[in-house]
Amino acid sequence: MRNPLSSKVTELQPSGIRKFFDIVTEMKDAISLGVGEPDFDTPWHIREEGIYSLEKGKTVYTSNSGLKELREEICTYLNRRFGLQYDPYKETIVTVGGSEAIDIAFRSMLDDGDEVLIPQPCYVSYLPCAKLAGGVPVVINLKEENEFRLTPEELLGAITEKTKVLILAFPSNPTGAIMNREDLEAIAKVVIEKDIFVISDEIYSELSYAEEHVSIASIPGMRERTIVINGFSKSYAMTGWRLGYACGPKEIIEQMTKVHQFAIMCAPTTSQYAAVEALKHGDPDVAEMREAYNNRRRLVVSSLREMGLSCFEPLGAFYVFPCIKEFGMTSDEFATRLLQEEKLAVVPGTAFGDCGEGYLRISYAYSVEQLKTALERLKNFVERLRNNI
Repeated sequence: MRNPLSSKVTELQPSGIRKFFDIVTEMKDAISLGVGEPDFDTPWHIREEGIYSLEKGKTVYTSNSGLKELREEICTYLNRRFGLQYDPYKETIVTVGGSEAIDIAFRSMLDDGDEVLIPQPCYVSYLPCAKLAGGVPVVINLKEENEFRLTPEELLGAITEKTKVLILAFPSNPTGAIMNREDLEAIAKVVIEKDIFVISDEIYSELSYAEEHVSIASIPGMRERTIVINGFSKSYAMTGWRLGYACGPKEIIEQMTKVHQFAIMCAPTTSQYAAVEALKHGDPDVAEMREAYNNRRRLVVSSLREMGLSCFEPLGAFYVFPCIKEFGMTSDEFATRLLQEEKLAVVPGTAFGDCGEGYLRISYAYSVEQLKTALERLKNFVERLRNNI
């Protein structure tokens, strides 16, 4: 019998995050700081709107692009928060999470052999999605000395005649890095000069602690060459509702809608009604969660530094990315032993690219009590390593 599988798929490596989660679920008293998911419940008024839509029998398909009211609220929100202006009817699409938006953006923009610049460490889906769309991933290794920000020099050094798209994901998963307006202006200058496009994943835009988030699409000359991707999972604690969106030039959104139409039909209807409520009245919820995350961020960073672990200060998302190179172990070895000896799960930096070697991703989307217990376990492990016990 012939091989039923696609080599394009079988050659992909499975996510490096899942291995540790599978072990944790079977381990008694284990603590995981590995999940990139808010520990808050979806705010009640948002859940209530979803329930109400079900009670009213609003369970049919929406338009392929999403509820008209939701697209209008998305555009109102982006203008109010980040100064972005989009047409809700021609430049906006509602997707099944931000992940689907990334996938269909690649599929709509790439021809076979087009190069996609992917700064790493980064979210695990970019590279495989680019490959599945026929693109050729070109990795740019970000450096801790630059606080894991992309520099114009690094960008210029990676661009070739085949380069078509740059993935820009800030605030960053896994590093917590941000890029301010000045940083983005320098990147935009190169993007415009070299005539490439940007897919800007801004799913953590509301979780920026030092200053307000800036979208690269707001930089002059960038709106027409940027797809802005965002969603509801992180800001509103709506991970399981599976809802995201993309905004950008009409001609790109039109093709993304075509792919979405054939592959998905439409995003979940109940989730869309709940999202309207989130955008209309959810600002206080977002502010409350952001303040809680910021307090936890300070706790985790200060605790890691007290242990003597090198850790640059993350100013966005809900992750820290400490360096463990002093111990002479790979990230995977460190994380495996930490789980076995202290029943504490973190994610090896290599799950987010080879340049993540020597680092760990620790999520602080957990209660302060859990974080304190977890940090005590990490401290015990680090002290044993230093004392060669």
